[in-house]
Amino acid sequence: MRKFGMKRAVLGAAIAALAMNASAAHAATATGTATAKILRQITLTNTSALQYATIISGATASTVSVSTSGAATCGAGLTCTGTTTAANFDVQGTSGAVVLVGGDSSVTLNGSLGGTMTSSLTYSSANITLGATGGSFQVGGTLNVGANQTAGDYTGTFNVTANYQ
Repeated sequence: MRKFGMKRAVLGAAIAALAMNASAAHAATATGTATAKILRQITLTNTSALQYATIISGATASTVSVSTSGAATCGAGLTCTGTTTAANFDVQGTSGAVVLVGGDSSVTLNGSLGGTMTSSLTYSSANITLGATGGSFQVGGTLNVGANQTAGDYTGTFNVTANYQ
């Protein structure tokens, strides 16, 4: 029985050694890669206002439109004089990156002597690709002028956004 017990112990040790060698022989290693892409923080600057010029209202409601290129269309019954401009926004960030642009779809203008007017807004592009000197986009709009609109200087603010795609 001692001989049988000793053989059993030797056999058990041999099997354990083989099992340890077998798992070591089948082990594999690999390397992983970590990456990161850093983009410059976006800066957004308004360089010109959306300017509808000087409007003389009439007896009927009408509209004044300024395209994203700054061209104006004065509606029936209105007289428009002076300079018109689309709002312009400069965007700075990482060259070659695509930036999504957008913002408010309308703005309310409040008159200095009372009264309000509403303007729908249009954007020159939904996205821009930044170059070495950044990029820009423009905002035009259509202003709803009431019949015999209250005189005064009208102003309103609207929000625009620029985010990396």
